[in-house]
Amino acid sequence: MIQEVNILLVEDDENDILAIRRAFKKHSISNPLFVVENGEDALDFLHNRGEYEDEKAHPKPDLILLDINMPRMNGIEFLNIIKRDDKFKSIPVVILTSSKREWDKIESYKLGVNSYIIKPVDFDKFADSILMINQYWSMTELP
Repeated sequence: MIQEVNILLVEDDENDILAIRRAFKKHSISNPLFVVENGEDALDFLHNRGEYEDEKAHPKPDLILLDINMPRMNGIEFLNIIKRDDKFKSIPVVILTSSKREWDKIESYKLGVNSYIIKPVDFDKFADSILMINQYWSMTELP
């Protein structure tokens, strides 16, 4: 059964954010997409702190799409924190990054990431990747 999935996108690149929004529109993805620009803001979102304190406006995500290369707190640092927190460690995390560094992949999987996807450069391939991620996690039984 397909269910609505609240998606938290942790991404600092405005062009990538726009591309993901375009991919949602292209494939008529109606799941709510919440966007923050770095790991620190993502932690505030998860804990409903600061500008994210309204829990109805900023619900706990069912899925996190996470970039690695970000200012203030990168994706690996963020992943390390949430996967050690009983309140958040069960949230599936998909790394969506341009980083092809083997260390990033290995470290991400060691920390409990569910998938590691290199962002395709071609928009149609990128949009299809977003569609596949959405379809998979919309059909998966989440806790």
